Amino acid sequence: MISKTDILGMCDLEPDEIEAIAEHEHIPEVAAAALGDYLVHQEHGAERVRDMIVDDIRHAVERRDRAHAATLHMALRHFLTTHPCA
Repeated sequence: MISKTDILGMCDLEPDEIEAIAEHEHIPEVAAAALGDYLVHQEHGAERVRDMIVDDIRHAVERRDRAHAATLHMALRHFLTTHPCA
């Protein structure tokens, strides 16, 4: 049986990036991993993932959740480093 950890490990995203997609799309992390992996392999898909993370940061700032915004900011920095096409 494939575990959640196995599924998350098979995609080209880090766990915090997957969590950001899940938060943005209001879907489970496994579904977010599949969506994110699909998007980063599509033309302009990495840009869509970037925009999701940026939206999540914006919402965290609006809620004055600085800790979450900082975590998302680090996820964004890592994403942009590993996916420069975004």
